[in-house]
Amino acid sequence: MTLRTHRRATGVLAAALGAALLAGCGGSGGGGDAPKTVTLVTHDSFAVSDSVLEKFERESGHTVKVVRAGDAGTAVNQEILSKGNPQGDVFFGVDNTLLSRALDHGIFTPYEAKGLDEVPAELRLDRDRHRVTPVDYGDICVNYDRAWFEKKDLAPPETYDDLLKPAYKDLLVTENAETSSPGLAFLLGSVAEYGDDGWRDYWKKLKANGVEVAGSWEQAYNDRFSGSAAGKGKGDKPLVVSYASSPPAEVLGAEPRPERAPTGVAKGTCFRQVEFAGLLHGAANPEGGKALLDFLIGREFQEDVPLQMFVHPARADAELPELFTRYGETVERPAGLAPEKIAENREDWVKAWSRIALR
Repeated sequence: MTLRTHRRATGVLAAALGAALLAGCGGSGGGGDAPKTVTLVTHDSFAVSDSVLEKFERESGHTVKVVRAGDAGTAVNQEILSKGNPQGDVFFGVDNTLLSRALDHGIFTPYEAKGLDEVPAELRLDRDRHRVTPVDYGDICVNYDRAWFEKKDLAPPETYDDLLKPAYKDLLVTENAETSSPGLAFLLGSVAEYGDDGWRDYWKKLKANGVEVAGSWEQAYNDRFSGSAAGKGKGDKPLVVSYASSPPAEVLGAEPRPERAPTGVAKGTCFRQVEFAGLLHGAANPEGGKALLDFLIGREFQEDVPLQMFVHPARADAELPELFTRYGETVERPAGLAPEKIAENREDWVKAWSRIALR
């Protein structure tokens, strides 16, 4: 958001939340068969081009209904609670910070999607069992409003340590790690940076330095961040937890294009997030769900991902658009944690974080 992302900032998600008709491609239900509905449950930031979806529908014979279920953390929790009687057929938006929780609760049915061999092995975290399919990845980092810092003649922060300096007091907004995947990723990044013995002290200092916690990425980025075009400058926080691929969203549609994006990335604050999709256990239309999973890692959808959801496609052979490569930030060494370490400690970390950051 998926990974990350302002997928709303582009205006693509103007449609109301809830069910929306989309189209799909894949290997079932085509020809003269009557159209069948396949339901995709996802987070609020899911986006895809109409033309891509229309082709998907024509070729497969399936109509896709999209159910948006809030931020990624909230959406995963809802599927766990409805295990065996899911809201839909496929879930998209569970990431590596929450993956073990979803897998441990058995909400997915294994399926090896077509095209999976084009996805790098390091993204296939469930490669032996195929309960989930990698769809995209992004680096969660602190973003900054260039104009704000230039006006103040203040250098933007570059690292976690920088965020503790008095110069940046009351400037940062992050998301709630209990409900938001970017918020959780930022917490995990601090654990990777400071270790089991140091991250709590870090957050106590960050809290003392005025960090604000928003309920979701949309609230943090669009409402509180001063650099958000979608927020029309109403936010007063020049620092926000978002994505290294967020800057292109602020350039999309700008004429003439600027030399650089109006927002930048503090590359010393990044944590890699991988988003997955899976066939839900108890799906009413499992064949349609399999076709939809094939579509999600097909070349056409994958090459649509960067300028729709502002994250990197999972397929190594997917071509990136020029705007994305020119204005996006490349993070060579993002922080990371082993999935088993996240699985073992996530709930305790989040509880401890909540006592510090939300009290």
